Amino acid sequence: MNRSKNIVLALALAASTAFAGDNTMVGGNEMFPAKNIVENAMNSGDHMTLVAAVKAAGLVDTLEGKGPFTVFAPTDAAFGKLPAGTVDSLVKPENKETLTKILTYHVVAGNLTFKELAKRIKAGHGKAQLDTVSGGMLWAMMNGEHNITITDSKGGVANISTYDVMQSNGVIHVIDRVLMP
Repeated sequence: MNRSKNIVLALALAASTAFAGDNTMVGGNEMFPAKNIVENAMNSGDHMTLVAAVKAAGLVDTLEGKGPFTVFAPTDAAFGKLPAGTVDSLVKPENKETLTKILTYHVVAGNLTFKELAKRIKAGHGKAQLDTVSGGMLWAMMNGEHNITITDSKGGVANISTYDVMQSNGVIHVIDRVLMP
């Protein structure tokens, strides 16, 4: 009897922890729709490299701005897939222009939720072109019924692992690869 009661309590505790808030969890931390893109990224345990890069590029004020912006946010693990030394080199002051171009390549004007991306993909007969803030292009495609991939101009493909992380000034989609212009 005690064992089954303990199992029920453990399941109840796990359920209450999983549904503690209505907000999306990223990097083990709750994201808050009332906060802006930078504030939530700083709170994520998976986006320390991205936050450091945004600071080094001087983009904090821009991404804290009114928006709306759609940000395809690479995780720390995504940055770790780059060749050794790439991130250290990019955050140097002399590479600020290149870093800014790469980071703004991950940003699209507007509030493109999963539903809106899927709608654009359907209208584009399987592919939607997204114009980035940097002036480049990304392509969104369905990969199964409820998964979207993002392809960069070099042919690299990023999977979106977490959709629709709503912000006060847009939406973040967490991706597993750094997109290259």
